Amino acid sequence: MAMTDGRRMALERLREAEGAANELREELRLVGLVLPSLRIDPVSAAGTEPSPLIDLGRCNVETARQLAVVLRHRMRP
Repeated sequence: MAMTDGRRMALERLREAEGAANELREELRLVGLVLPSLRIDPVSAAGTEPSPLIDLGRCNVETARQLAVVLRHRMRP
């Protein structure tokens, strides 16, 4: 069975979202942060024309504060 153009595009969008999530996960790891719930949102990735969103998930207060510190330092020269 041949893959339709729509199906091919949907798979490409899902691969792109997964790649972006993996990049983010790795960059966070490099600064010592882990968002355990980081994933592709399954609802947005469903259907025949998915528009996948990256769900950053939930984190505890300590992780949120660490993330704020990292972002604050990256914004300063």
